[in-house]
Amino acid sequence: MELKDLSVRKFLRLFFTGIIMTAVILLLVLFWMTRDIRVVGYGMLLTVIIFAWVAIFLHYFEKKLELFTDGLCRTLDDMMDHAVCPETDYEAETLFSRISHRLERLYNVMRKDRELIAKEKGELQSLLSDISHQTKTPIANLKMLNETLLERPVDEERRYDFLKAARSQLDKLDFLIQAMVKTSRLETGVIKLEKRNEPMADTLSSAINGILSSLEKKQIVLSVDCPDALSVSHDSRWTSEALFNLLDNAVKYTPAGGNIRVVVQDWEMYLRIDVSDNGRGIPEREHAAIFKRFYREESVHDVEGIGIGLYLAREIITMQGGYIKVTSEVGKGSTFSVFLPRR
Repeated sequence: MELKDLSVRKFLRLFFTGIIMTAVILLLVLFWMTRDIRVVGYGMLLTVIIFAWVAIFLHYFEKKLELFTDGLCRTLDDMMDHAVCPETDYEAETLFSRISHRLERLYNVMRKDRELIAKEKGELQSLLSDISHQTKTPIANLKMLNETLLERPVDEERRYDFLKAARSQLDKLDFLIQAMVKTSRLETGVIKLEKRNEPMADTLSSAINGILSSLEKKQIVLSVDCPDALSVSHDSRWTSEALFNLLDNAVKYTPAGGNIRVVVQDWEMYLRIDVSDNGRGIPEREHAAIFKRFYREESVHDVEGIGIGLYLAREIITMQGGYIKVTSEVGKGSTFSVFLPRR
């Protein structure tokens, strides 16, 4: 029989049997050597006393072990039911204290895992809800355009207009899906930002290239003040994506013929990048809300967009240890300031 298959009670019975057999053999040997019945009597008395103390000790040990096992089972049941955190008794015996301490650590790990799973589940539900809401309108528009072209006779000019409208809705869907893919990959940790010491001018130039056609179309003047030799540790590709989103927003909300200014400053702890425009501005009560996913002010629904650019920009900068703040006044424009840590 293996030790792991031996119960505590059976072990104690075997232990007592072994003690009795050993005592009987010793007494028989003692009698054979001395031939004195009194010596055997004293030996029997001593054996009984020792046996009694051993029995008391083993009974106490069995009860102690039984109480500890019951308490351990109750604690584990409570942990699984999320009911209570196990208490560590630092005054108890070393073995029990060590087990209690590890149970407490296990409970904390389980609690954090449950909180993380609940948070991820909530974010996933929110993401699915957002996707459903954002794709509903363009899909409905595409279905309507498609049905019109299939079921009604239309001249060539109207057919061309319908196809242009369909292309616009497809572009919106494509932009939405691409933005959602980028966001979900960042949030779930699929993409890890890799910071390297690179010139900020190159990163900024890459972001500006994405808005050149929009600048030209609206005849907006862009001025940039960024030292060529200025470098900072950052992920150039994703930081460029964040800056592009800020610049793209500035172009959208700046009137034709307006001005956008980008200024890069080298501070002691941070590199500061200001993107300023002279557009419509943002009410102070909206300053915190504009960074939420898919949030758009009521007053800007006439401007093309889905409300994910600022959210994505903040996520990218935050993941690099930086932050974004906004200062704005209605009718006077806005300034979005990006702060990237120097190290």
